[in-house]
Amino acid sequence: MGYTKPIFDVADVINSHRHILQGQGKLNSHQKKVFTNLSQCRTQALGYHEQKCQNPRCDHRHIAYNSCRDRHCPKCNGFKREKWIAYREEDLLPVQYFHTVFTIPEKVNDLFINHPVPMYNLLFQSVWKTIKKFGSDHRHLGAKTGMIAILHTWGQNLMFHNHIHCIIPAGGITPQGKWRHTKSKGKYLFPVKALSKVFRGIFTDGLIDLDQQGIITMHPRFDKSKKYLHPFYNKEWVVFAKRPMLNPGQVLEYLGRYTHRIAISNHRIKDISNDRVRFSWLDYRHSRKSEMTLRAPEFLRRFAMHILPEGFMKIRHYGIMSSKAKKGDLASARDSLQAIAPPSVKHLKWWELFGHIFGRHPLLCPKCKKALLETVTIFEPSSRGSPQAAIRLNADFDLK
Repeated sequence: MGYTKPIFDVADVINSHRHILQGQGKLNSHQKKVFTNLSQCRTQALGYHEQKCQNPRCDHRHIAYNSCRDRHCPKCNGFKREKWIAYREEDLLPVQYFHTVFTIPEKVNDLFINHPVPMYNLLFQSVWKTIKKFGSDHRHLGAKTGMIAILHTWGQNLMFHNHIHCIIPAGGITPQGKWRHTKSKGKYLFPVKALSKVFRGIFTDGLIDLDQQGIITMHPRFDKSKKYLHPFYNKEWVVFAKRPMLNPGQVLEYLGRYTHRIAISNHRIKDISNDRVRFSWLDYRHSRKSEMTLRAPEFLRRFAMHILPEGFMKIRHYGIMSSKAKKGDLASARDSLQAIAPPSVKHLKWWELFGHIFGRHPLLCPKCKKALLETVTIFEPSSRGSPQAAIRLNADFDLK
C-alpha cells in the first residue's frame, strides 16, 4: 500500500490559531517551542537542500526541506519508529508476548496536569512494581520477568487518558538461569482483576508518599489506614490484557503501533475551516467510528496537553529487557530455550538501515530509478528574518 499525503496538517492549525492560546497565557515555554518546531517542519524556515540525479541522462532535480525531528511532530516519527523496531528485534525471544494496558481513573488527571514529571514517573514505577510482584510470586511465575512500557496520555478525542502499554514475555528467568513459562498454559499472563487491585494499592501508596514529601497536594488527603474511603480509591482501575502474541513479527507490529504514536495524526484531520477542526475518532466504549468538530483553539489546547515535559522518557525497559540486564539475561534465556539471537543491525549506517527496512536506497532517484541523488546546494535555516545562506557544493549546477 502506497503512502498518501494528508490534505490537512496540525501545523496549519498552529499557524492560524496559536496566538489565541498564547494571548490567554495557556502555553508554557516548552509548548511554545514544540508548536514552533511543528509549524516550521519541512519549510524554508528550517533550511533545505537541492539535489540532482547523478545519472547524466536524467534531468531530475529535487528540493528537500529539513525536518524538525520533534517527537510530537506528525511528520517526523516514521523512520524513527522503524529504526527503533529494528533495534528491538534482536531482543525478542521465541516465546509468547502479552500486551497489557494499565489505566488511571479520570479523578487523578488534575494531578498529572499540575505535576507531570513526578506523576508520570509514579505511573511507570507502579506498573513495573505490580508486574515484578506477580512475576516473583511462585503462585503465578516465580521468575525474573521484564517488560517494555510505553506512555500514552490521550484518548481518541484528545482528552486526557493516561495509560501505559506494556509488552511482556510469557515467562522469566529463574535464579538457576533457566527459562520458566507462565503457569496459565499461555492463555493469560496474570489474573487481570488481581493485577488491578495490586496496581491500585501500589499507585495510591505512591500518591501518599508524594503528598507527604510536599511534591503534590492531595484534596482530600489519604488516610493510609482507610484508603478504601478515598474518592480515588473506589473508582475503577482497569488493567486490560490482550491475547498473547507468538509470532515475532506480530510483536514488532504492536511495538510500532504504540511506540512513536502522537496524540493525533494528520490523516485523522478531515477539515479545517471557519475556525474549526473536524477529525475522525474511535469511541472505544462502543467500538464506533465517528467524527468530532472542535473550535481550533480548543483543538490546540487539547493537543498541547499531550506535549510531554522536555527530556522525559516515554518508552522504558525493565527487568530482563532493561539495557543493564538484558545482555546477560537474554543470553541465559536463549541458552535455556535453545534459541539463536537474531542478527544485529545497530552497526549499519543510516542509509543502510533504511535499505534494510524499506528495501531501497533513500537517495535513489524517483525518476530514472538507476542513480542516486546528490546534494548540490544547502540553504541554511533562516534566523531572525535574515536571508538564508546558500552553500554551493557543485559549481556546475545551475540554480533556478
